[in-house]
Amino acid sequence: MKRFWTAAEAVEADGGYAIALDGRRVKTPARADLMVPTPALAKAVAAEWNECGENVDPRAMPLTGLANAAIDRITPDKENYAAGIGSYGETDLVCYRAEGPETLVRRQAESWNVLLSWARRRYDVDFSCQTGIMHVPQPEDTVRKLAHAVAALDEFQLAGLSPLVTIGGSLVAGLAVLEEMMPAEAAWEAVSLDDRWQLEQWGDDPEARAALDARRRDFLAAACFLDLLRG
Repeated sequence: MKRFWTAAEAVEADGGYAIALDGRRVKTPARADLMVPTPALAKAVAAEWNECGENVDPRAMPLTGLANAAIDRITPDKENYAAGIGSYGETDLVCYRAEGPETLVRRQAESWNVLLSWARRRYDVDFSCQTGIMHVPQPEDTVRKLAHAVAALDEFQLAGLSPLVTIGGSLVAGLAVLEEMMPAEAAWEAVSLDDRWQLEQWGDDPEARAALDARRRDFLAAACFLDLLRG
């Protein structure tokens, strides 16, 4: 799509905040009004539109994309969407540890035990951890309580949480970012630990590095989206 507007701005409307291009409201792909709940998020979304070049690249507008997802994809079926995110509690990355080498085992423990300790206190749950990749069932109470925490979120919070969980493979790490227990960059370091270890061991392959950098960019954009929902 070619750029057809001069300036984008956030405007207060209908109990929320819309984005206007030269005075005309932006629509989502499903043709709903692009409305967001906070002025901070509205201004950031408008900034993405203002920073567009002559050709619109949706990949360079992650906040707009997440807002669209909240409205078009999550709102019509919030319960099932939340259940999908909550299901990651059954196979959380931080519960599966390497058998070796010792350096990797130590790094995982240092990074992931902090997350598990926080989740135990925060949600009054426990976790089953093991070495290797064979599935280990989590306690039913743990799965239920984590799923309940996700189901209690609104559409925009779910839109921001979803990439954190799916990119990182850890519901615990995603919730830690959502609840401001851990900075987004630290959470990324935790969930990307294994990938970065592989690059260290086998060399910095350009394609693997580019893929990891893209995941990091999307992970941090989702964390930024959640932060903008707070004010």
